Amino acid sequence: MSVKTPVIAVFDIGKTNKKVFLWNTSFQIVLEKQQHFAEIVDEDGFACEDLAALQQWIVSTFTEICQMPEFELIGLNFSAYGASFVYVDRMGEPVAPLYNYLKPVSIPFPYVDFAGESEFARKTASPILGNLNSGLQVYAATYKPFWPEVFQALHLPNYLASLFTGRFMSEITSIGCHTALWDFDLGQYHPWVSTIEDRLAPISSVAFDEIDGIHYGLGLHDSSAALVPYLRSISDEFVLLSTGTWCIAMHPFNESPLTADELANDVLCYLQPNGKSVKASRLFGGHFHEEQVARMEQHFNGSYKDCRFNDSVFELKPSDSSVFECAFASRNLDDFTDLASAYDQFMVDLVGQQIFSLKLLLKDAPVKQLLVDGGFSKNEWYMLLLAHAFPELEVYAAEVAQASALGAALMVYKGEIPKNLIQLKRY
Repeated sequence: MSVKTPVIAVFDIGKTNKKVFLWNTSFQIVLEKQQHFAEIVDEDGFACEDLAALQQWIVSTFTEICQMPEFELIGLNFSAYGASFVYVDRMGEPVAPLYNYLKPVSIPFPYVDFAGESEFARKTASPILGNLNSGLQVYAATYKPFWPEVFQALHLPNYLASLFTGRFMSEITSIGCHTALWDFDLGQYHPWVSTIEDRLAPISSVAFDEIDGIHYGLGLHDSSAALVPYLRSISDEFVLLSTGTWCIAMHPFNESPLTADELANDVLCYLQPNGKSVKASRLFGGHFHEEQVARMEQHFNGSYKDCRFNDSVFELKPSDSSVFECAFASRNLDDFTDLASAYDQFMVDLVGQQIFSLKLLLKDAPVKQLLVDGGFSKNEWYMLLLAHAFPELEVYAAEVAQASALGAALMVYKGEIPKNLIQLKRY
């Protein structure tokens, strides 16, 4: 008789790609599947997630996993993008589309009743971002014809979990991701939320439900989930700089209140699964890189991948710029002799912006380590320039497989965690 491998299933739901992973108890991936769904449109013709297709895929895939003879399912969880609500009736059936957070705001929010935009944004740690402040989507939904049918408004990862537990619950990481719902000064819902709180699913005090021996998680906001493996594995205080299209630096040990200056420079706060705040700064770094590399390659008719790092880069000075605009974009490419010199200056400018963004987090709460994961952790310019700028820090390129999904898996596992979850390379 063959021995089944205990596994934890995690559905990692991004805006574009939907993935499912099976992790064994050594937290190695033993199965991975990916799916993509075409968008549909809501009643206004605006593109949105095909929630029915997503739900059908998750349920059918879960059924397949349960029927695989080589695996024994011991846990299930979800990591998913934030700023999205599912509105359900008493039977748990959706009564509205899964609206796109990029859709323009339809109902103005009365900021003036809550000390104005600046103070509201500071208290909720939510820069004014339209429907990316997903709590305001629920506020606008109260004006929709379907609102009387709504029994609960559920954050997307929490809704997906409810498909298996039958329970309508909220968890803190989804509440705390620039939703404009949470008052970070008071450590509770902001007073305005009283107008919709009866429709918000109650906040759970546990990380998972145990049903028939399986640990069913509540779901997590993906950025907060990605922090979990580091918090479980790193003993010293650190800042995690997660790089991709967005470069998001997260400082789980900075407990200082969010200031107006920080907010004006795209610093906000998330909430950890334990309810503590995580101060975070954002830079559109990966997007800037993609955009400017295309411009340079077209101008010089070459590939930036042929460029090689040299120490003369340390002598270049970055251009002054806000964190919201690419510092290199205003430079004239005719001022450079070749692609290599242009790319050197571009990386100095880009990392200069990243350094400014990081210093906002570090000024009141220094740490010992700066951990960089994602695409830029493999970029020699990026890593060496950061290490040069912060000689007092241990700067590491960190590698962890599928951090968001791994974090969600760890949240439903009660056994001993392996010590080699994260691979570090010091610069």
